[in-house]
Amino acid sequence: MNTQSVSVTAFAPLKALRTTAPLSAFLALSLGLVGQQAEAAKDAGCEGGGFSVSLPSGTLAGPTETVVPASSVGASFLVQGKFVTFEVDAATLGVRNYTMTGAPNPLDMTGGVPTTIFASKTPNLVGVTLNSDLTVEIAGTDVLLQRNGPGVSMKIQAKDCAQGGIFQMEPARADGTTTDFTHVLADGVFFFDNPNFRNPPPLPICTPPDFTPQCYPVPVTPRINFANDLSPRFVGRDSPQVATRISQSGNVSVWRVASGGRMGGVLGEDSVEVGFPPTTCVQNCQAQNRVRGKFPVLGFPFPVPDASRLAPSSP
Repeated sequence: MNTQSVSVTAFAPLKALRTTAPLSAFLALSLGLVGQQAEAAKDAGCEGGGFSVSLPSGTLAGPTETVVPASSVGASFLVQGKFVTFEVDAATLGVRNYTMTGAPNPLDMTGGVPTTIFASKTPNLVGVTLNSDLTVEIAGTDVLLQRNGPGVSMKIQAKDCAQGGIFQMEPARADGTTTDFTHVLADGVFFFDNPNFRNPPPLPICTPPDFTPQCYPVPVTPRINFANDLSPRFVGRDSPQVATRISQSGNVSVWRVASGGRMGGVLGEDSVEVGFPPTTCVQNCQAQNRVRGKFPVLGFPFPVPDASRLAPSSP
């Protein structure tokens, strides 16, 4: 697949470096991390959600805003929610075994079956190890994790919901260089070129503020989604901002992300909806691209035709 630049935001991102504002101010500016974006997780999909963070020194639960000493962080730790769970590598803030739990919810995509989506989401920090204290902020359904190393900062923002724009990772480098992210899908999950975005319904392009389900806010362009063969509602996509796709196969995607850019993920209906891309932004970014009208949802075919599936990478 040809390399292409993509700008899609799942979050109202925070500054690249640790803010000194209290958690209440953070929430006022970025309520729910995802909730102020067009790709926001729907409220019903988040009901009862909330994370805990299990560290060698003990388990943190919300609401909390704390700094864990580097000596108590350990090599890895578990982020556990009602709908989402994942492991975090402390040295990189890379993620392993990003899993939907299948907990009952009207927006559940898994049919009640625990479903691991990503085997790993790994940033290449080019030999740098994150070794600072770990910042942990938990409130409601949201968690923020941040850690620094020599010349680099990594941040994870996540939301415990059954679907929506509920995850992102953000690198920041003192020298302004890029960071490569490698996403490896779990067994049974595959990337595909969504045919519904290749042959969309012949709707007109509409202009603000007249956005309706009967028109497109922007021209429909090809879209890579991921799915499996078990759950007819299960679908998602990588959601980067200020990033270039370096390579793509049926089970691996590699992205080069600008310092202050972000690598997110969108699940469910929002991942197959036609919507605006965001403005290019790497600092003090705000939710500028939200349109309150309902965009057309093009969906995806299930089962996904073999001809639309990308070939897996070689072992």
